[in-house]
Amino acid sequence: MNQGKLKIATCQFAVSGSIDRNAGHITEYIRRAARARADIVHFPECALSGYIGADLDCADQLDWTSLCTHTHRIMQLAARYRLWVVLGSTHRLTHPHKPHNSLYLINPKGKIANRYDKRFCTSGDLDHYSPGDRFVTFDINGIRCALLICFDLRFAELYRQLKKKRVDCILQSFYNARQAGPSVHTHIMRQTMQCRAASNYFWISMANASACYAPYASCFIQPDGVIAAQLPRHRPGIMFNTVDLNRRLYDPAAPFRSRAIKGILTNGMKINDPRSKKTTIV
Repeated sequence: MNQGKLKIATCQFAVSGSIDRNAGHITEYIRRAARARADIVHFPECALSGYIGADLDCADQLDWTSLCTHTHRIMQLAARYRLWVVLGSTHRLTHPHKPHNSLYLINPKGKIANRYDKRFCTSGDLDHYSPGDRFVTFDINGIRCALLICFDLRFAELYRQLKKKRVDCILQSFYNARQAGPSVHTHIMRQTMQCRAASNYFWISMANASACYAPYASCFIQPDGVIAAQLPRHRPGIMFNTVDLNRRLYDPAAPFRSRAIKGILTNGMKINDPRSKKTTIV
């Protein structure tokens, strides 16, 4: 065990409505991650099931028996190779409730240690999915990790709550693919994640699907907000990056962040001076 270090295998491929095809990609990447001695393998949103509303018209088209079978096979692979796996999928609920858009956290014993359900669904998601209502955090090698999914990035409050929970690293899965062409996502998604990293001093693994058209590719972001590595768009791939808690990066907010989190939105003492309150230049 390498305390304070975490080797992440961030994977992308053209997620589709074929569970068999998706499982083939996932199996290949788990094996490659094992050969590279990664600690955890991170997959995109709905990587195994396909995305309802994009790859599938509705939840009724999902082959739940096949999804369950392949999930158990992936769990067995995790146990064989002693790896953590963050697996994007769909979690069935009792009728008439819509399923969750989920990340299964599979531990190196091949057990589902936890499951994160996308908390903030887009308007389109809400036609097919039920939002979740809880955080998932876990520790590997002394590093506290958390899981989030795609549209969650629009809500800074989630990241502040995770900072309060002393999270070091976020593994966030996305499905921004099979689009008609360029969109605002190219200019806002990774940039927002860079902001979340730098504002809170998080390491971030960002796994996106790669089917064309994908407005951005998977990347690995440092706590200073720098994109340290990225995969090419529209091509399947895997990259390996290491979270290293011993490495200190630029963090000018560090001395004042705890004050801001407590709601003290200034880094100075209260001044009792009438000229401070007066808003004219006189």
